[in-house]
Amino acid sequence: MNFKELYLSGQIEFEDIDDYSYKWGMSDEERTLAQYLGLNAEEEDAWVSDSEEALKELLDKQKK
Repeated sequence: MNFKELYLSGQIEFEDIDDYSYKWGMSDEERTLAQYLGLNAEEEDAWVSDSEEALKELLDKQKK
């Protein structure tokens, strides 16, 4: 499971995004960071253009 799936299912905290980003940066992963995290274009844009809080709000709206 990727970051988004784990977060939405309540298995990890939003702050864990930093650990996932670090792991991606240290790996030979060919996917973009957004793909690795499981983010769609809207979520990636909110994160990059606005803030982590904007991304968290979008994801929280999807939580089960």
